[in-house]
Amino acid sequence: MPGAARRGQNVAVPSDLLAMIAAERRRIADLLDSLTPAQLDTPSLCGAWTVREVAGHLVSPLVVSPWRVLPLVLRSGFNLHAANARLASQVARRPAGELAAALGTHAEHPFRPPVVGFLGQLTDVQVHGQDIRRPLGLPADLDPLRLRTSLDFLTGGRAVGFVDRRRVAGLRFEATDLGWAAGEGQVVRGTGEALLLTLTGRRVALPELDGDGVAVLTGRWPG
Repeated sequence: MPGAARRGQNVAVPSDLLAMIAAERRRIADLLDSLTPAQLDTPSLCGAWTVREVAGHLVSPLVVSPWRVLPLVLRSGFNLHAANARLASQVARRPAGELAAALGTHAEHPFRPPVVGFLGQLTDVQVHGQDIRRPLGLPADLDPLRLRTSLDFLTGGRAVGFVDRRRVAGLRFEATDLGWAAGEGQVVRGTGEALLLTLTGRRVALPELDGDGVAVLTGRWPG
């Protein structure tokens, strides 16, 4: 795409990333405050989690001591994903108002996940925000700079646990609304939000993409 920003052009320093993360947490806190019980119990885009459980996942690293996580890891046979799911379900039992308040109060918490760091946390919050909004039919309204920062991360080869590298190998991704592109090969084109979801394994956005790489990408999807 002529004139498209190349990956890595928007490099954020840690203080910028923390501000971005805080802003996204506050957005989700405001959203949670506005949801009905039925909306909170709606299935999200994230596996078997409901909207409420996604909220529990986002809140848990901000309010739960790492020492309380260790017993869950042991009971889960050292399976970190299973331990994370258990923790999210436990925290999600709190009243919705308490979950929203925790996200808002601790929005500036410097939680830094191992391996993926602050970029991973920013991306996690943005993706899970869409895991909530999409099933509820709510607009994305993602901040362009924060979205580009996460797209850079997802296509930069270091997004461990976020992106299936074999699925995206040999493809070029172009965001039609951001002037952003990354990769070489057959083209997968769509909005930045649709690419964010597709890169992180959400099939829901596949019909919104075009380009000669979409068939290749779809063919690599399991099932």
